[in-house]
Amino acid sequence: MTLVVDASVAIKWIMVEDGTPAANQLIVGDALAAPDLLFIECANVLRTKARRGDISVGVARQGLEIIDAVPIRSVPTRPHVAAAQAIALELDRSAYDALYLAVALAEKATLITADANFAAAVLARPGYANSVRMLG
Repeated sequence: MTLVVDASVAIKWIMVEDGTPAANQLIVGDALAAPDLLFIECANVLRTKARRGDISVGVARQGLEIIDAVPIRSVPTRPHVAAAQAIALELDRSAYDALYLAVALAEKATLITADANFAAAVLARPGYANSVRMLG
């Protein structure tokens, strides 16, 4: 089974946080996919953490290299933009977050997220509830 991971999961491969062990298990146990947006989102999160002084610039650079080395099948975003927008409008969530769900639906996969607010919005919709799972 393929799992689509979002940035909230991928960042846990770098930062030791709640959910890090579960995120690490995904790497060794499942086929992973993500929209190619994942990599720029992770780059931005790591930049923000470096700017705040939570991590060094070197750790931010290494973190992106580590995420890039994880065997994730990168899915081009353009074919999924219209579906992501429709989901975003329906759920009143960002198109960025909705893109991960759009890709999971198109791939007949499950989206794994550590974003509790997004997961709650998705799980509240019966048509999407079987397509998302909280990390953990």
